[in-house]
Amino acid sequence: MSIDLSHTDRFEARHNGPDDADVARMLDRLGCSSVTELIDQTVPESIRLGRSLNLPAAVSEHDLLHRARELAGTNELYRSFIGMGYHDTITPPVIQRNVLENPNWYTQYTPYQAEISQGRLEALLTFQTMVIDLTGLEIANSSLLDEATAAAEAMMMLNRVTTRRTSNVFFVSEDCHPQTIAVVRARAEPIGVEIAIGDHRTYEFGNDVFGALVQYPATDGAVYDYSGFCESAHAAGAYVVAAADLLSLTLLVPPGEFGADVAVGSTQRFGVPLGYGGPHAAYFATREAFKRQVPGRIIGVTIDAAGDPALRMALQTREQHIRRARATSNICTAQVLLAIMAGMYAAYHGPEGIRAIARRVHDLTRLLAEGLERLGCGIRHDRYFDTLRVDPGKADADQILLRADRHRINLRPYPDGSIGIALDETVNADDVNTLFDVFTGSSNGVAAESLAAEIEPADMGELQRTSTYLDHPVFHRYHSETEMMRYLQRLAARDLSLTTSMIPLGSCTMKLNAAAELLPITLPGFSRMHPCAPPSQAAGYRELIEELDAWLSEITGFARTSFQPNSGASGEYAGLLVVKAYHEDRGEPHRNVCLIPESAHGTNPASAAMAGMKVVVVRTDDHGNVDADDLREKAERHTGELAALMMTYPSTHGVFEQDVRDIIRLVHEHGGQVYLDGANMNAQVGLCRPGDYGADVCHLNLHKTFCIPHGGGGPGMGPICAAEHLVPFLPGHPFQEHSGDHAIGPVSAAPFGSSNILVISWAYIAMMGAAGLRRATELAILNANYVMARLEQSYPVVYKGARGRCAHEFLLDLRPFKRATDVSELDVAKRLMDYGYHAPTVSFPVVGTMMIEPTESEAGAELDRFCEALEMIRDEIGEIERGEADPERNVLKAAPHTAAMVVADDWNQPYGREKAAFPARWTRAAKFWPAVRRVDDAYGDRNLVCACPPVEAYAE
Repeated sequence: MSIDLSHTDRFEARHNGPDDADVARMLDRLGCSSVTELIDQTVPESIRLGRSLNLPAAVSEHDLLHRARELAGTNELYRSFIGMGYHDTITPPVIQRNVLENPNWYTQYTPYQAEISQGRLEALLTFQTMVIDLTGLEIANSSLLDEATAAAEAMMMLNRVTTRRTSNVFFVSEDCHPQTIAVVRARAEPIGVEIAIGDHRTYEFGNDVFGALVQYPATDGAVYDYSGFCESAHAAGAYVVAAADLLSLTLLVPPGEFGADVAVGSTQRFGVPLGYGGPHAAYFATREAFKRQVPGRIIGVTIDAAGDPALRMALQTREQHIRRARATSNICTAQVLLAIMAGMYAAYHGPEGIRAIARRVHDLTRLLAEGLERLGCGIRHDRYFDTLRVDPGKADADQILLRADRHRINLRPYPDGSIGIALDETVNADDVNTLFDVFTGSSNGVAAESLAAEIEPADMGELQRTSTYLDHPVFHRYHSETEMMRYLQRLAARDLSLTTSMIPLGSCTMKLNAAAELLPITLPGFSRMHPCAPPSQAAGYRELIEELDAWLSEITGFARTSFQPNSGASGEYAGLLVVKAYHEDRGEPHRNVCLIPESAHGTNPASAAMAGMKVVVVRTDDHGNVDADDLREKAERHTGELAALMMTYPSTHGVFEQDVRDIIRLVHEHGGQVYLDGANMNAQVGLCRPGDYGADVCHLNLHKTFCIPHGGGGPGMGPICAAEHLVPFLPGHPFQEHSGDHAIGPVSAAPFGSSNILVISWAYIAMMGAAGLRRATELAILNANYVMARLEQSYPVVYKGARGRCAHEFLLDLRPFKRATDVSELDVAKRLMDYGYHAPTVSFPVVGTMMIEPTESEAGAELDRFCEALEMIRDEIGEIERGEADPERNVLKAAPHTAAMVVADDWNQPYGREKAAFPARWTRAAKFWPAVRRVDDAYGDRNLVCACPPVEAYAE
């Protein structure tokens, strides 16, 4: 017998919840002798993978962290003065430790269940208030994906609201950031918008122009007065979008005051690390007249059942899962965690602190400009904030760049020989002196310290901001670390996260986000890398991305993976554009029909519409499968114009359809491509591969299957995996040295999307290995089938597979109870809060149902607690059925129950306080109290308030 030298620290055992005893007990409940038998009953034999995945052997947590440090160390951290919308920043340690690195914040789900999300909603309201104040506009959303896509969303919104339907031209200033121009241009093409790029100073608006985009300050640092430009636009019936640097708006007249209709931008420099391009929270602000057209999510103020103030996501009927093909956007993922960091950065520093940071950055830029002029260089623009465009004068630009490289400095070269320099809050006088040396070879007696004694503080002249901002108490109370720490902890305590209990959301895969996976993202070699740094400086990132590309391609059975899409919906959109480009390259641009099953994710039809495709809905049969006859009829009817079928597999109903190969073959026979929505990849990894059973392209939700945290509603990642024939059409990017001739335009601001969080999925796969990944999938299916077997004794199950099994999720039917007792799925969702649980996915994909997905990370004891909670709720419904409880005044209709309600002197419910607050034994040991009673959605929409309440309300 040989000695086993493998590491004892096996991550698989830490990630997967059920132990051997749990597995045996669950299999016994299901009547299966082994997990293999269960998989045979669940996954069609025709698509099963007959071998192990070809992945490296699993590594331990310790070895993974060592490798991550090595890769981070091979990224050469130069001082990047490149700018272009990306700046180094100082993340306050209290925010890094208590938000970014705190699972109470990063494991939360999107705040659809407002009563148990009040802390995060308050933090997002703070973010919106910050944006409204700094931009001078009336309404803001709670973040978008990045600045470039926010600009594209603004273009699309203005195209919808224009009253002149013949207007289809959108002007983009040539002074915008190049990545923004590229993304806006790419987004415009499928919807028939013509992009006109030029000089805003000489542009003349015609009747065919509906909107314009300008950069403030411009990409090369110039600060322009756009008030006249806005007047000209408005006189011509057009609207103006200003892509504005948020820090500069503490000193400059805000967009809302010079006439802009929309302001967009990035909040990255408010304490969010560079991360080689993301994730960063974009902002979007506009006038109240456009409130129902604003993309993304808006947090609003409302009241609860007691009439007390409460927060919620407002105007949800705009969301794509409701509007589907009529949606105004396909955004399903915001950047909530990063928005919270930015909002708390503003709260921590306050208005004076933010203004002081901005003044210091501007003053250092003035010192740099003055010194360079004394050294014989020319400064291209007289008015600037933090960025200079320098004409080297007698100096040789190439020599300057060589000296910069020797000093480990990145500058921005322009084709005309000028050089860009952008400063940030991390810069000091020594950096300025080094830049003098870089431009001249020596300082020649010019020094920042001596210049500082000579130069008077300056303002921005007629563009100097005079209006106040960040006046609300939240921006004045938490300037000490003690107060900020306590505030963040109070907010976190009002939110239910994975640190509290299982979050059984179907389709959303709320699984373990392991600490070992997240630790590397804050390593400086990963977190402080500028996305425009030369590839030679990013060797560690490139190696990690190449490995992840190879691993995900092997897992899915495809040829290549593009990491540019920074949300699942963005991945859908990118995949369809790739399909569209493929058809056009084959001389078939007329193929524009996209078949989408009724059961598809709501973003699917929204993505297809954005890609310029015509959506044709395919029915589903009584078993939740795609209706084969209806599919055949519609494929035949549209055979000459069929572009694609979008399907989710396993289906959104939680079923492995037996004839998936036949479905795909039929679409191919009629000239279409098959786009597979990878939201349910957690039921496939290691068992089957979309590329093997015929799909052409799919996206992967890395924030689901591959362990990137949901972060309260973002960050997310939606990379697309493509078959060989589609690889030439994967997204290109202006930052990349080589984009293929056939590549579609960029779909995000950075070439690898939210690069920093790719480390998490890379770490997960590396630590699990092929066997661990397969085991995770098997246990996800086992856990789901076990929970279904327990709960179907109390609730009807809507759909099952051919042999009575579900995939990794299933639907419980609450409609019979609604008919019999008026208890709805929403009532059950709210009552679950009293038991300490977040509700499953409510009324999707079938109205009146609950979609449950336990994931592989939950152990048997937690599964049993959750089942017991739903069984006890079923008994409470039974009390109404039997006439033992009032049909209108019962524990379900009044749920959730807050501590204030339970301890009030005037308790007048027809049931006891104990039943309300402590319905199960475990709630006595660890009680999670909802922060507010049931919120009034309608009130909040009728009385829309999306900024922090006035001072008087806050004081109360």
